[in-house]
Amino acid sequence: MARERHYYIEAFDTVEFSSYRQYLSPFADRYTTDQTIFGLYCGRLYPLKASHEEDPVPRYWKLRNGVLLYDVPEQPVEIAGPDAVRVLEKVLVCQAETLGVGRCRYGLACYEDGAIVMDGVVMRLEADRYWYVKANGEFISWLKAAAIGLDAEVSDPGSQVLQIQGPKSLDVLNAAIGGGLSADFRYFRAGFFDLGGQTLWVSRTGWTGEVGIEIYSNSGSEPTDHDALWDHLFASGEQFGMEFSTSSSMGIRRIEAGILDNGSDIEPDLTPFSAGLGHFVNFDKGDFIGRAALETADRSQLLLGLACPTATPETFMTVHFENAPTGHITIGTWSPTRDEGVGYVRFDRPLPGDEWVGKRVQLQDHDGELHEASVELLPFIDKEKQLPRAVWNQ
Repeated sequence: MARERHYYIEAFDTVEFSSYRQYLSPFADRYTTDQTIFGLYCGRLYPLKASHEEDPVPRYWKLRNGVLLYDVPEQPVEIAGPDAVRVLEKVLVCQAETLGVGRCRYGLACYEDGAIVMDGVVMRLEADRYWYVKANGEFISWLKAAAIGLDAEVSDPGSQVLQIQGPKSLDVLNAAIGGGLSADFRYFRAGFFDLGGQTLWVSRTGWTGEVGIEIYSNSGSEPTDHDALWDHLFASGEQFGMEFSTSSSMGIRRIEAGILDNGSDIEPDLTPFSAGLGHFVNFDKGDFIGRAALETADRSQLLLGLACPTATPETFMTVHFENAPTGHITIGTWSPTRDEGVGYVRFDRPLPGDEWVGKRVQLQDHDGELHEASVELLPFIDKEKQLPRAVWNQ
């Protein structure tokens, strides 16, 4: 997620900058202080850091070994009606029709030229009711345009999202629902659960590469009591040591996990193939926006991982190969697990044979110094992506 715009704010329901109104989370009064630094994402303010002095590493290890709760700004969009699936099949490169109720699927949307316009997770709540939890950027009008002439309504359900992440996250959920969590509640599944007397949609998803869940609040006729939900979750998580965290610890972990942010890591000219996401394109389905361009698109991957033992990759740093600049860093961090700098490198061009992986390159820091680095496939840890797939065993 492109979380680079920081603001000091007071805890109002909305905050106005210029002619734009920004939405502040209904949970914000539970953690906001006069030192809180907020980022802006999907028109929503979210806690980026507790202060300029915040050290994210202790919370990072809590995420890796225990459990943390995050207040996140992802925005669900609802697509409902008899033709809801037709809208999604037209827009997404994945197949929505085969998605069962209570299932989730990663879904990219592309322009006609094959470049990625949006990424997110599509979830089927009912037979004719879907949510698309989108990344940063305007996308509701794109879906509404696709729905013209079809019996489907695209709307903002006004849902605020909490993520509970870490190895003990399912223990917290089990306690919050009063026990009985099924082992069938596996990765990328979802359902309605009673959380302290409030029925809410919960998914086995997240943005950390660890075991995790996301909880979606309600608006409309049965609005969520956000204070009661917050209190219930922390009462349920107390025995497991659950703590609140700003996104600073999540930011480290998502880079290690190879999770891409649309609009910053996934730059506007990248196709699913050049972003390393080509396996999510389903050519076995019918027509969709961008299909013709993707069928003939170059399959070379231009967005990859970079590891550097002597420097931390930072956004806009230049990467050199054979004594010439050949790419730039989109995001980076120091990995506590690998004890080296890691980040994403966007190369300007493919190599013959698509052989960037394994190449030795040089990372140029902001002082102009060159550091030896290597190119590798994402993710940086948990290469088989098994951590978030852990099965619940009570």
